[in-house]
Amino acid sequence: MQFVIPTAIPTRTIDAPNFSTSRFRAEREADWIAFDFLLTKLEKKGAKALTSDELLQLPLLYRATLSSLSIARATSLDKALLDHLEALSIRGYFLVYGVRESRWNRLRRFFLYDWPAAVRSVWKETLIIALVILLGALTSYSLVSSNPEWYFNFVDEEMSGGRDPRATAEYLQTTLGHGKAAAEKGESGLHVFATYLFTHNSRVSILSFALGFAFGVPTLMLEYYQGIGLGAMMAVFSAKGLGFDFGGWLFIHGTTELFAAALSGAAGLRIGTAVVFPGARGRLQAASAAGRTAGKVMVGVILMLFAAGLLEGFGRQLIADTMLRYAIGTLMLLFWLAYYYIPRREDVT
Repeated sequence: MQFVIPTAIPTRTIDAPNFSTSRFRAEREADWIAFDFLLTKLEKKGAKALTSDELLQLPLLYRATLSSLSIARATSLDKALLDHLEALSIRGYFLVYGVRESRWNRLRRFFLYDWPAAVRSVWKETLIIALVILLGALTSYSLVSSNPEWYFNFVDEEMSGGRDPRATAEYLQTTLGHGKAAAEKGESGLHVFATYLFTHNSRVSILSFALGFAFGVPTLMLEYYQGIGLGAMMAVFSAKGLGFDFGGWLFIHGTTELFAAALSGAAGLRIGTAVVFPGARGRLQAASAAGRTAGKVMVGVILMLFAAGLLEGFGRQLIADTMLRYAIGTLMLLFWLAYYYIPRREDVT
């Protein structure tokens, strides 16, 4: 059999307009400039800055830009022009069709919905951390009550400030803000108390969160340590008959401070459990999702610690009445519980 090599079939030319970049730009650039001008105006001043005619032009110019982009892709115009049209189209999409919120609305949404929702989502971890803190306090309290020498193994000298088993009841009374000696101290040290408390507890709380990725073990240890110092100091004051007064001294800021400590531990534990038990997702993906929730919780923790620092450094020093201290601490606890756990319907706008 003889094979015949077929003759070449003429190549069919694609019917596409033979535009040059300069001609294409000259015909359509006015629309792109007008669209860019309206987008810049919208970004800087919002929709209120646009007239009714400009608002009507906006979607028309957006579609014209998309049409230019489509033609530029089909005709393989220069890359610089193609990149410019793509960037302009993406920018236009988000400004014309995207949901835009003001900074005030974003802050409002965070404080009213996002932060409380993140805290509610870690309620199991919060309960576990609260029990760990309580266990640390009970452990040190029982040990110091049976043998006061244990106190020096639990409480740092700088933190104790002379409030240890060797102190007299009279001295301990003055450190609680009662009596003539306390009044003579004045207010000069108030900012020192506030700064020290905020720094110390912020450090422990942030470490508790940051080390959560290590399967949550360092988090549990640090939160247990938080309770250790509390229980040891409670044992010292109780031994001198000042347990109730010490409770008021602690309660005015402690409800906020310990709540914040529990939340920081819960945030770290959420990341640790996501690493250990990622479920159907990969460990990195699970840890990333947990980290977003934990990050929102930690923003609130810093604000709570700041409030606790103010309550300790100022409110506790200026308010000497024990019952009033208990009342303020109780009100703060009720406030945080209501803020976090009372359901609220999110506005749909």
